[in-house]
Amino acid sequence: MMAKQISQEQVQTRKEMKKKKREKTSRESKAQTTKRIRIRLIPIWLRVLIVGILIALSLATGLMVGYGVIGDGNPTDVFQKSTWTHIIDLVIKN
Repeated sequence: MMAKQISQEQVQTRKEMKKKKREKTSRESKAQTTKRIRIRLIPIWLRVLIVGILIALSLATGLMVGYGVIGDGNPTDVFQKSTWTHIIDLVIKN
């Protein structure tokens, strides 16, 4: 019986707390009548450009590590056309 009374008291206090919180937020929203305008430090088009550049850099770095370190070749050879034609010929030839 005692546990049931305690839980009912807790529910009542929670309801009271929620009610007080709602009243507080409604007072704050009434006091703040001006609408905030968010100014972005970095525009969206610049963010997309930065992400594209980072993807390209990570791709180039991964190719250089894969070809140079893992494949025991010269890392700068990965940017030559002859390297890629040789790789494609090996894959397609069967």
